[in-house]
Amino acid sequence: MPFTFKHLDIPDLILIQPKVFEDDRGFFMETYKSSDFYMNGIKYSFLQDNHSRSKKGVLRGLHYQLNPKAQGKLVRCIKGRIWDVAVDIRKGSPWYLKWASIELSEENRDMLWIPPGFLHGFVALIDAEIIYKCTEEYSAEFDRGVIWNDPVIGIKWPVKNPVLSEKDARLPVLEEAENNFIYG
Repeated sequence: MPFTFKHLDIPDLILIQPKVFEDDRGFFMETYKSSDFYMNGIKYSFLQDNHSRSKKGVLRGLHYQLNPKAQGKLVRCIKGRIWDVAVDIRKGSPWYLKWASIELSEENRDMLWIPPGFLHGFVALIDAEIIYKCTEEYSAEFDRGVIWNDPVIGIKWPVKNPVLSEKDARLPVLEEAENNFIYG
């Protein structure tokens, strides 16, 4: 199998480590294989791919889309390093409001699977580019977010004063954000 799948402390979050074939010419790796992902609990089709570039210190998030356009994301850093975060906001989940983080980088080539029902955000530790696959297309109508430093969630970000977009700087706290996710 060209991948290792490891469940994080929140079991629905999966760290995916691809097998990399390297030699003096460079490297080759598979980044997605439907059958392997399906056999390891990721039973979604991907409908949109995104590519994002962020300068060191830029924080994007915490983002999500409401049902019926909720997005699962398969995130990979192809240049630089990011600190990636997912927060479970599925009401009734044993991990409700718990968060997990992982460093993704061009060196480790790891990927993170974030299912629908999670907030997602990341901070660029150095200049970075990410690509991510989404299980739903972007929908402005269902696009939502929660402020990055929400005190109830309490994420321990590795930056004190991140660079935010105007939109992300105005996001509400979780208790004021719309949420239609139910666990199970």
